[in-house]
Amino acid sequence: MVRVELAKVKNSVRRLWADDVVPSLSKLISIPALSPVFDADWAENGHLDAAVEHVKAWLDARGIEGARTDVVRLPGRSPVLLFDVPATEGAEDKGTVLMYGHLDKQPPVGGWSEGLGPWTPVLRDGRLYGRGSADDGYAGYAATVALEALRAAGGSHARIVVLLETGEESGSPDLPAYLDHLSDRLGRVSLVVCLDSGGNDYERLWLTTSLRGLAQVHVTVRVLDTAQHSGLASGVVPSSFRVLRALLDRIEDVESGTVTVEQCHVEIPANRIDEARATVASAPGSFIGSFPLHGSTRPVVDDEVELLLNNTWRPTLSVIGASGLPEPADAGNVLRTSTTLALSFRLPPTADSQAALDAISKALTTDVPYGATVELSGVEAADGWNAPELSPWLAKALDKVSDEVFGKPYGSMGLGGSIPFMGLLGQKYPEAQFLVTGALGPDSNAHVPDEWLHLDYAQQVTEAIATVLDAHATS
Repeated sequence: MVRVELAKVKNSVRRLWADDVVPSLSKLISIPALSPVFDADWAENGHLDAAVEHVKAWLDARGIEGARTDVVRLPGRSPVLLFDVPATEGAEDKGTVLMYGHLDKQPPVGGWSEGLGPWTPVLRDGRLYGRGSADDGYAGYAATVALEALRAAGGSHARIVVLLETGEESGSPDLPAYLDHLSDRLGRVSLVVCLDSGGNDYERLWLTTSLRGLAQVHVTVRVLDTAQHSGLASGVVPSSFRVLRALLDRIEDVESGTVTVEQCHVEIPANRIDEARATVASAPGSFIGSFPLHGSTRPVVDDEVELLLNNTWRPTLSVIGASGLPEPADAGNVLRTSTTLALSFRLPPTADSQAALDAISKALTTDVPYGATVELSGVEAADGWNAPELSPWLAKALDKVSDEVFGKPYGSMGLGGSIPFMGLLGQKYPEAQFLVTGALGPDSNAHVPDEWLHLDYAQQVTEAIATVLDAHATS
């Protein structure tokens, strides 16, 4: 950013966040816009549409010259909100900057602290509490404010398209169709900015350099047509839980937690190993310290670098749900007909998710103990993403941001979660630069009770985005 004073950008960002963003974002929090996978009747209930219309009205009121706001709806799919802003003079040939966020939310989940709730926005000590505050309702606001602040300070930007989807928390199943539908309109995408991520602290800008893929399956083992008295049937009829436990032993080492399916593993790139070491060295203890281990519980290993690599470049299995098991207080002496477990595998960023899923499915259904019936459902696979090397212009802009906005060098690290959009875009726009960052911190409580947004940090991220947009336009 040569022609723009960051002080002017900062002043505009602070004013717009206080006057315009926080009031509107607070109202967005109050809308229970559950992602479609958590609300089968989302179309009839109208909460996703309400969230889209609320943000659309805010965008329409911005008054940015030439800007166009559209709600795109494909049949049977949750909507996408687009905010299309033409390039400033002289930057028309820089391609399209695609800025991504989402408006759908995770379920409320019980256990919120006193005075807090998922649909009740609470501003307290610089934190905005409520579901969707940090994940990821703020993103569209931050992207737009970065634009406004940059323009007010005389800066430049290429054509900007802010894309806010409504199915990210469901795995973005509709996004491929929308990307195909919008391909001609988006044109040549030269920069992707994703604001659905974060880092290890609130002291510097954090870049997400890789995202894990995923494979999910619900596996059911059936052993009886009708439940039987456990005293009469046990020892004769195999337990569905025991059969399922044996199947799990085929795909995960119970002692170490290592996933044993070969197709789930890749060789970790040397630069990502070096990056993990640098991340741990920059903030020792912050990674493991972000998890509230109970009592005397220890992490999987003591080496924090190995923990980070486990979380970002090695496959893991989590059992995220179960059915067929009554609550203990309701359990009778019954040998149950079946047991179902929901298995969630996180895969290395460069793993072939479909090949991994096929191998997992084969392991679960081949030569089943006692000839028990195995049924697979809820099957899903999505590839991860590994960032390209930074272009010189982007590296220079990030150095400037680090010096003048945060006062500390930026950090970079892989993320153990998944943003399916990034993998899709990485395939569709292989020449684009990617800036995946955001305001999520280690204790932002995304997906769990007491989700909150660090307002000061979100404003700094907004300033950083303005800097990058100007650098892209003038590179």
